[in-house]
Amino acid sequence: MTPVILLAAERESAEVTDWAARIGWVVGLALFVALVYWLMREGWKWRGTLQGDLPELHSAPEDPGPVKLSMSGRYHGSTTAGQWLDRIVAHGLGTRSRVELTLTDAGLDVVRPGADDFFVPAEALRGARLDKGIAGKVLTEGGLLVVTWAHGDRLIDSGFRSDHAAEHNEWVDTLNHMISETEGAR
Repeated sequence: MTPVILLAAERESAEVTDWAARIGWVVGLALFVALVYWLMREGWKWRGTLQGDLPELHSAPEDPGPVKLSMSGRYHGSTTAGQWLDRIVAHGLGTRSRVELTLTDAGLDVVRPGADDFFVPAEALRGARLDKGIAGKVLTEGGLLVVTWAHGDRLIDSGFRSDHAAEHNEWVDTLNHMISETEGAR
């Protein structure tokens, strides 16, 4: 026999897929992903427990006074001041959301649909700057408005991004001017 005929005689059908092994791998991978998500959730809750010494957040006063500035955009989270990767999750400060910021003589009102609102009294404001990142969010240089404020015995940086980034400079100037006036009055 010629080699071509031998090759044709030895042909077999294609190997049948082993469905049990394939299903086993898919289920195993799904369980692994579920485990990773569960561990991440537990880590988030543990971080909140460790930050349990953070006092309750202030709520806005009945009459905060006339509005100096307002802005809509996104709240990207809060961190320990100067440590842009040390996210604060206690009292909902780690929850990203839409935001409506309002600055008055009384302070900074942070209204977050779908998350807890909070208020930063004028006496607690420490500074404002443009930055490029905060825990979990990195933008172009100057793309993030970071407001530093005191709460309890901690200094906190909170990151905001306006729907209109051109507003950031006005916010930094107004906040820093307001802070210097407040410090001068003390």
